This record gives sequence, C-alpha cells and structure tokens, in this order.
Amino acid sequence: MRLLRKWMMLAAACVIAPALAAGTSWAETRVVFVTHGQAADQYWSVVKHGMDDAAKTMGVKAEYIAPETFDMPAMQKLLDAAIASKPDGLVVSIPDEGALGPLVESAVKSGIPVIVIDSGGSELSRKLGALLYMGQSEYDAGVAAGQKVKALGLSKAVCVNHEVGNVSLDDRCRGFADGLGAEVPVLQGVMDPTEMKGRIAAHLAKNPDTQFVLTVGSAGADPALAAIDEAGLSGKIKTGTFDLSPTILKAVMDGKMEWGIDAQQYLMGYIPVVAFDLMKRYKLAPIADYPTGPGFVGKAEAGSVIELAKQGVR
Repeated sequence: MRLLRKWMMLAAACVIAPALAAGTSWAETRVVFVTHGQAADQYWSVVKHGMDDAAKTMGVKAEYIAPETFDMPAMQKLLDAAIASKPDGLVVSIPDEGALGPLVESAVKSGIPVIVIDSGGSELSRKLGALLYMGQSEYDAGVAAGQKVKALGLSKAVCVNHEVGNVSLDDRCRGFADGLGAEVPVLQGVMDPTEMKGRIAAHLAKNPDTQFVLTVGSAGADPALAAIDEAGLSGKIKTGTFDLSPTILKAVMDGKMEWGIDAQQYLMGYIPVVAFDLMKRYKLAPIADYPTGPGFVGKAEAGSVIELAKQGVR
C-alpha cells in the first residue's frame, strides 16, 4: 500500500505540475527511450502511446528509438548515441545484460538518470545504478501461468518464444515450466506470422499429446490460434499468451483462448516521462520500483478491456 500511495502522489503531481509551471521558466525536459521493440509492434506501440500522451500532457520532448529487428549490436549503437546526446532522462529495456549493461552503467556515471522498463528486472537495475525498474517479474509471471494451467489438470505443454535469447522472454518460458511442474519444450518462433504458424503446426503434428500452447507475446498468439484451428484441434488444445491486443481479447471473449497476461505497458511509457520532468523541475526523484504486472485477463474481464486495447492503452 505504501508503494501505491507514493505513485498516486506522483500521479497527482502530473496534474498540478503544468499549473505550477505557468509562472516559472526553465528549459524543456528531454527524455529518450531506447528499447529493443519497434514502435509498430503491438506491445511496444502501447509503450510509445503512453510516452506520447505523457509528453503532450507535461510539455516534454520525448523520443522513442529502437532497432529495426531484435538486434543487440544495433541497439548498442542507438543507446550509445542516445547517451552522447545527454538527455535529461534515459529509459531503456535490457534484454541482454552483457550487451547493454556497460552502456547503462556509463550513462549513470555520466550523470544521466536511468529508468529500466520491461526487460532487465529489479536486481539488474539496482546493480547498474538505475533509479528503478518498471515492469513485471517475467519469471514470476511465467510461474503464475504454469500454475493456472496445472489447475486445469493439464501437464503437456509447449512454450512458443519468438525471440529466443531475449532474457525476459526466456524467463517467461522458464517460469512457466516451473509453475507447471513439468518439462516444457521451447519452440523457437519467428516474427513472420506465416512461418510462425507453420512451426507451431509442425510441432503439434509431431507432438499429438500437447494439451496447452503458451505464447510469450502477441507475435505468437494469432499464429497459434490459426494453427490449432486449421488442424481441427480447437477445443482440444487450450492456449494462453503474454500481452494483449484486440484480437487476443476477442479470442478470450469467444472462449478460444484462456487468458492474456497484461503487463500494463502503457504505464512504462507514461510514468518515466512524468518522473523525469518532475526531477528536472522540482528535484523530485522516484525511490521505489513500479511493478506493472502480471494481470490475467480472462473471459470475465476481456469485454471491459477490449475497447481500451483498440485505443492503444492496454
């Protein structure tokens, strides 16, 4: 409850800060996001939406930068350039500590405040000197998913990972297996939906005892549903996914998917912009991590969330 009160006070400050600014003069706050996810991606578009909304509300200059694909050398170059530009605040995802950790440390040592979002976790964020981590424990979210599947009386599952090597997505699969209490093969997927569907269909054909398909993001959810449907296995094989989208929520409402796991990533875009602006204006600094998930959106909740997903905030 203490953490919730702190962030409620911060949210209140969002409302009053522009009014206080009316009689005060200062340079515009500049915040740079460097993530491994493209703004066109269903998940990351929500993060960018949150960033854009906060920037408009607070009068902040916010920039969103990402490599064209999941490419750590390319992300290193983008992050290095962002640090060199000396923003007032840096927001970064860390799917690969070895590739990105030293750069984040250098940013902190140069006096740039850093907030880590989505990938990296609390422990790594503290180690690198970041102000806080905003997101969910991906391993714990995976455990919770595995426990839910186990409660259904199922034990034969597969975890479809479209970015093997992304530590956060790997942790989702690892946690899922531990929560289920069974060995769970990881199917290496791809971003292309047609090829992804083919890989899932091939796995199901070779493993007819599969009872549940977990996808670690929306990139795998639609192909999984299509593969199951085309194989005539709808209703026989259950599925669930990390992340939300209008199509995922529609599948949940229709009973084709058990649930979607909501990381509330709009907050990952919105809150850091507000935090860095308040730091520059009033020397107010956040002092605690901000857990945004996991939240399981099932059939009972999907109807109330789908319109928000269409608006790009869920």
